[in-house]
Amino acid sequence: MTKTVFITGASSGIGQACAELLAKEGYNLLLCARRLNRLEKLKDTLLATYPTIQIHIFELDVRDAEQVANQIDGLPPEWKKINILINNAGLSQGLDPIQDGDIGDWDRMIDTNIKGLLYVSKAVIPLMDTENGAHIVNLGSIAGKEVYPNGNVYCATKHAVDALTKAMRIDLLTQGIKVTSIDPGMVETEFSEVRFHGDREKAKNVYSGVQPLTGKDVAETILFVITRPAHVNINDLLIMPTAQATGTIVNRK
Repeated sequence: MTKTVFITGASSGIGQACAELLAKEGYNLLLCARRLNRLEKLKDTLLATYPTIQIHIFELDVRDAEQVANQIDGLPPEWKKINILINNAGLSQGLDPIQDGDIGDWDRMIDTNIKGLLYVSKAVIPLMDTENGAHIVNLGSIAGKEVYPNGNVYCATKHAVDALTKAMRIDLLTQGIKVTSIDPGMVETEFSEVRFHGDREKAKNVYSGVQPLTGKDVAETILFVITRPAHVNINDLLIMPTAQATGTIVNRK
């Protein structure tokens, strides 16, 4: 049986890397993101390379509860049996001390990282194929394990993801749905560019002198987690670059 994976934020970074790797492994893909044009290009590329799989894409802003409910309720019938949900959509905005923080940045992080995860999970859980291996993978962060200077609200949102993952695991236990948190350290994607509002030079400096993780590194870890035997669940997995010991202690060369 070919399993279906639903990935949020699939147009770039870890989400795109997951789509590419899971397509290679023969999974059918249900992909959403705000940037539909990127999803269209990704779909065309993947189907040209892996013509035996199926891919359905749609535009979605996970911050919009009504849009999430309507889009997922409106999926074609053949896409309403989901095996794996990867709650990947998330972002960081700003790196200021709390007294100087931008309220708009705070709202975007809370609305995306916490409320978006909740909206999508609530809509998808009733569609999960519990008879053939149902699994939710939430993308957390080292920021959900420790708090670092100026990380304040972003760290709070990822601590919330950590708490929600634990809560989901308890609430969904009797339904046989596995729940995993994947918590990366530094990953070189568009993450820092988004954090610094498009300032590429600032973003580049984040990874200066260090070899960070790639989206593919995290995707390969997720593949390992979702392919464990039915009786095995990886509850929580922290993955860091070799050069990074904590959120702020990095060996730069």
